Amino acid sequence: MTIAVAAAVMLHGRVTSEAVTIPGSDSQAARDLADGFAGPASGNQPLVLHTDPDGPALTSAAARKAVEAAADDVALVDHVVSVSAPYGTSGRAAMSPDGRTAYLSVGLDVTGRDITPEISEAVLSAAEPARQAGIEVTAGGDLAAAADKGSTAHSELIGLAAAAVILFLGLRRIVAAGLPLLVGVVGLVITLSAIGLVGHVLDMPSAGATIAAMIGLGVGIDYTLFCLTRFRELLAEGHEAVDAAAHTTASAGKAAAFAGCAVAAALAGLALGGLPLLYALALAPAIAVIVAVLAALTLLPALLALLGRRLGRKPGRRPAPTTPAAVADADDTDDAAASAGPSDPAGVRWHRLATHVAGRPWRYLLASLVLVGVLAIPATQLTFGQLDAGDKAAGTAGRTAYDQLAEAFGPGANGPLQVTATLPTAAEGPSDDRVTTVAEGLAQTPGVAAVSPARLSADGRTALWQVTPTTGPGDPDTVALVDRLRETALPEATAGTGAATHVGGPTAAQADLNTRLADRMPLIIVSVVLVAGLLLLLAFRAPVVALKAAVMNLISVAASYGVLTAVFQWGWGASLLGLDGPAPIPGYVPLLMFAVLFGLSMDYEVFLLTAVRESYLRRRDNARAVVEGLAGTGRIITSAAMIMVCVFLSYLLSEDPVVKMFGIGLATAVALDATVVRGLLVPTSMVLLGERNWWLPAWLDRILPRVDIEGGPTPPAPAPLSASAAASGSDRLPTP
Repeated sequence: MTIAVAAAVMLHGRVTSEAVTIPGSDSQAARDLADGFAGPASGNQPLVLHTDPDGPALTSAAARKAVEAAADDVALVDHVVSVSAPYGTSGRAAMSPDGRTAYLSVGLDVTGRDITPEISEAVLSAAEPARQAGIEVTAGGDLAAAADKGSTAHSELIGLAAAAVILFLGLRRIVAAGLPLLVGVVGLVITLSAIGLVGHVLDMPSAGATIAAMIGLGVGIDYTLFCLTRFRELLAEGHEAVDAAAHTTASAGKAAAFAGCAVAAALAGLALGGLPLLYALALAPAIAVIVAVLAALTLLPALLALLGRRLGRKPGRRPAPTTPAAVADADDTDDAAASAGPSDPAGVRWHRLATHVAGRPWRYLLASLVLVGVLAIPATQLTFGQLDAGDKAAGTAGRTAYDQLAEAFGPGANGPLQVTATLPTAAEGPSDDRVTTVAEGLAQTPGVAAVSPARLSADGRTALWQVTPTTGPGDPDTVALVDRLRETALPEATAGTGAATHVGGPTAAQADLNTRLADRMPLIIVSVVLVAGLLLLLAFRAPVVALKAAVMNLISVAASYGVLTAVFQWGWGASLLGLDGPAPIPGYVPLLMFAVLFGLSMDYEVFLLTAVRESYLRRRDNARAVVEGLAGTGRIITSAAMIMVCVFLSYLLSEDPVVKMFGIGLATAVALDATVVRGLLVPTSMVLLGERNWWLPAWLDRILPRVDIEGGPTPPAPAPLSASAAASGSDRLPTP
């Protein structure tokens, strides 16, 4: 399967698109009308030309000859259908007043998402005559986006290296440590290949594949680690490899599938946003999680059976009690700390910690709430903004072109607005009073730097203007200009004419996107919380436990939002991440983070609460069940969280600010969730609630279906053969 999917991507390629489609919005109406005008499929993409003050100006005869030669060569590149040079009457607007910066307008027969790095490189190479004349040539627009597409392989390798160290320290066997990495990498290859193919049928942002990679790699390793831990326990109990693999899949594998489905269900809640962008950004990580689950249920059992005891603990090492039953048995014979034995001090430490925390619940509950409360304070100032090429890393093509155009033509040149007017009757021409009145109204609006001449559609009923703001695309003042045009300037300019006007362009589309997200966010949050709570209610048949888990998840998400706001919106430590300063947070980042984090937190919640519930059902002692559950799962949860945090942080090396935001936000949330929330808040609150944790009304007990996410009890290991049976080669067990 892996080879087939990878081969399909090699054959058809992987495409991404930063296009934003917002059905029913004003910007989408403007875009639809603008698409009806003649022009290349890609629109006009700038190829920025720049000379130093010490060199000849672009208006000199030598420079003009070189630029026109470059334009002729670019026109011969495959997929290029038009090239406009910055000379003559038609090109005057593309030349800066000082003659030091200009741009070629390049049209291609492919849409923006189909512009590949190869096409961008071919266009740049064709401009060699300009470079030979000492002119700096930089791709802008979608050509820059394609040129800046970088591989995240270095991030994946760093994440894998960190995971390998953690796994080896925890498992103490190279083969065992390598198994989660192998399964994670296989899942990663399938995920990225599948997402690359999906990009051919819907607009998939470049950040989508990266986010899916970090989540898929993290959960793939974690699910394998959970299953491997159970497999090693069964081997230690005397089970044969094949039987142990089967029982592992039926128990830990089933729990991993439940957790993965919970993540996918949380991501599905984003569909309520009604935005294609959300569909794509939710689909990408959902594919990664589903692939990780399928790998845990198919590939992993086969590898467990094949590798067998090479995955087990080293002979002579006495394992720590990693399940409530093991901890409880140790307590019955002596005490849990002693049962762990000197060869495994980790088991001793976790049992002592669990006992210590459970014995002082109010102290640790209040301290934990204060900590997460302080971290969450900046989240009260979180606002949605929009990124532009000026937020990219210095030295990238997009950033260089942005800076050069902004300096030469003003920051608004990087994000012009498109204004359309649909007239009730055809205009007589560009000089029609209805058309000129709108143009005058646009030019007189505060915040407008320039207005292009009107273009009329073939039937004369639609007029199109390009409006250049005085501020950049990501500046809040540009969004204010969009609102001013829609609410005041255009209604006044078209009063009494019956014309319908719309404002579009990337800035207007992003503003509409943030508004739509803000409107839909409460509904999405409520739906995700309800789905997560319902799944936990089905799993543990305890309304209080399900409600408490939802509240704890909200707390960890709020804290991660606070860190996200402080680092990016306020700029605290932004320079350490390779950013020049504060960066606006797009509205879809917190929303997608919410769904992902609510789903991922289910992994640790299910693992911990399953252990606690198992102990409680056996002993009916709530406090002891909490101690045994925390002691039995603390080590594996911490190891899994450390792996995921390392994977997420490794993506800070990406030059994409959005990827950095997800890396910081997800790493913070997982770290808090596995330590403060699962290690302190959950156990202390459960100790304080006591028997109320497990309260279930009789009427709810009757209607709730019974879901066993861990499977039935594992059969005991077969008894050893007698000496005579072993000697005879018989595989029958001796008769009792």
